[in-house]
Amino acid sequence: MKNQKGFTLIELMLVVVILGVIASIAYPSYEDYRIRTYRTAAQQYMLELASAQQQYLMDNRSYTATIADLGVNAPDSISGLYSVAIAVTTAPPGFTITATASGSQESDGDLTLTHLGVKSPAGKW
Repeated sequence: MKNQKGFTLIELMLVVVILGVIASIAYPSYEDYRIRTYRTAAQQYMLELASAQQQYLMDNRSYTATIADLGVNAPDSISGLYSVAIAVTTAPPGFTITATASGSQESDGDLTLTHLGVKSPAGKW
């Protein structure tokens, strides 16, 4: 009997199955990590906006609902993944910053931050 070189079909299929199992375990972990990374970038941007709002209040005696007035640019990493808006109340003066997830980040849901520092949902901050 001669020595044969190469792989049998069974050996090749076994390797494919093993790689499939490894990928099915690794991919959800990767997706969770990616969502948390972009959420952290959105939260950092929201905190920068809140800080700029406080400075704007000191300078103008009111809050602004326009992000452009604050001079804080959204990071490129959250572009297309979160849309950020500011809602202002006049009596008593306050604001709520809301980041609404969209696209591949949509499963993450909304994040909010108020002028009092209340962050919701609490499990994501």
